[in-house]
Amino acid sequence: MAAETTLEDKLIESIRIEKVVVHISVGSDWERLQKAVKLLEYLTGQKPVIRRAKKTIKAFGISRKQPISTMVTLRGERAVEFLKRVLQAVDMKLKSTSFDELGNISFGIKEHLMIPGVKYDPNIGVFGMDVNVHLVKPGYRVKLRRYRRSKLGRKNLVTKDEAMEFMRRRFNVEVV
Repeated sequence: MAAETTLEDKLIESIRIEKVVVHISVGSDWERLQKAVKLLEYLTGQKPVIRRAKKTIKAFGISRKQPISTMVTLRGERAVEFLKRVLQAVDMKLKSTSFDELGNISFGIKEHLMIPGVKYDPNIGVFGMDVNVHLVKPGYRVKLRRYRRSKLGRKNLVTKDEAMEFMRRRFNVEVV
């Protein structure tokens, strides 16, 4: 006899990855920023975007509108494949503080060399990066669409516990 699936199991199965955002911040050095762009393009297979400073911070030597970081947004199958590789870099463990109340997950990698299959290139150097994962349930598009936009109810938002359970089941991640 097949085991009955509970309502909670169905909710966890309906959750999907909307996007994975990978971000490298390097500061005011233009050459290092170009190397970070090359690295992100190599790791993800997509062309990254250069981000600019929003305000001046004299202590760090950063002025407004100066290019300081690079990022790329992955969706669909590319996002899932990249997330699997990056989770191996953190030994399939995430802190519970990496999850927020809306089901988003954020964690960092100290060196890109920790990702399996990546070798050191002296022309690029070593970079750390931030990885942000956005999880959604069916019906989330109602919040984003232009025509007949509406607010989401509580049941359409991913909770922290649901996000943790999703990561445990889908990626065999241990939450500590």
